[in-house]
Amino acid sequence: MTVVVARTSTPEGEAALAAAVEEAGRRQEDLLVFNLGGAQLDPEEGLLNGVPVSFRTPDSRNRDAVGELLDAAEQVNASAVVIGVKHRSPVGKLLLGSAAQQILLEANAPVIAVKPRRS
Repeated sequence: MTVVVARTSTPEGEAALAAAVEEAGRRQEDLLVFNLGGAQLDPEEGLLNGVPVSFRTPDSRNRDAVGELLDAAEQVNASAVVIGVKHRSPVGKLLLGSAAQQILLEANAPVIAVKPRRS
């Protein structure tokens, strides 16, 4: 099985990546980093802190990156999906929607939601 992480170039994305590496190591599983929102890591497969890692990016022609992430999780039979979240007001969630909320509701694997540490 594989741990999948939704990786972005935000503090939330960094927190998700760190948590996913830790979770994959704990489970002794591979890690699939799904790069979203301009996140850049070395796109070559290899090891990240001793965890076997591979990378994917959404198809730039497809506007449903969350759907692609969920499809990728299904394809690799993910044991968990890790996402970074930030605090949003109830009104903000209502008006803007949320990719994290969609992942939480639609993923067929358990979702681990993490917040970045406050400085």
